[in-house]
Amino acid sequence: MTKLHELVDFLDKELNISEIPDYSGALNGLQLENPGEVTKIGAAVDASLPVIDKAVSEGVDLLFVHHGMFWQGATPLTRANYSKIKKAIDGKMAIYSAHIPLDIHPHLGNNVLLAKLLEIHEPTPFFPWKGIDLGLAGSVDCSVAEMTEKLSEATGSQVHVCSGGANKIGRVGVITGGAGSEVSAVEALGIDTFITGEGPHWSYTLAEELNINVLYGGHYATETYGVKAVVELVAGRFGLKHTFIDHPTGM
Repeated sequence: MTKLHELVDFLDKELNISEIPDYSGALNGLQLENPGEVTKIGAAVDASLPVIDKAVSEGVDLLFVHHGMFWQGATPLTRANYSKIKKAIDGKMAIYSAHIPLDIHPHLGNNVLLAKLLEIHEPTPFFPWKGIDLGLAGSVDCSVAEMTEKLSEATGSQVHVCSGGANKIGRVGVITGGAGSEVSAVEALGIDTFITGEGPHWSYTLAEELNINVLYGGHYATETYGVKAVVELVAGRFGLKHTFIDHPTGM
């Protein structure tokens, strides 16, 4: 058993929560506290009602998520909002969220862990945003088809491919999640193949016009790595039981 405040302090420092910018709805850090003790930590991508239901049923005391509870802004505590918060409080389960701080973490982040699985050579930070870099870019020596197969194996899901550029990949950029709308800015940075989770419809047609390949690996599927890595680290360091609550959206 570990005190909640010890885990929060560790996560805040490891993920550099106070220094990394994010969207207003992210509210990174501890979003819901519990009575103060943790014996089991759970990982999940989303703090949704089905995930919270399952986490509580599995005896999770601290749920670590990538997408927290407040993406919709200030909303009434009714219906699903009421149900999931009540479920967590009744189950004495705290909830901690880390969005961009987790995406860009140099060792535990979604970007770096996916880049390793894809065997991207010497990935370095790229795509500046609010004083940080949101993604990683590097070189590979393979075809679009070969990279598609690697990405499918890494995510365990089907990859949607826009073959707008050359078949032989040179410089590849990775931004997990929903960065498809940035295809134009990514191409301007010298990327010929862009790997992300999802994008709007027009990102496909724009990629064709810009002669860039885009591999859409799925928003959920490209963002399971970080939460798993963090929870495994915390569980090992503090001697806690841990689990991964898998609730894919198919998007």
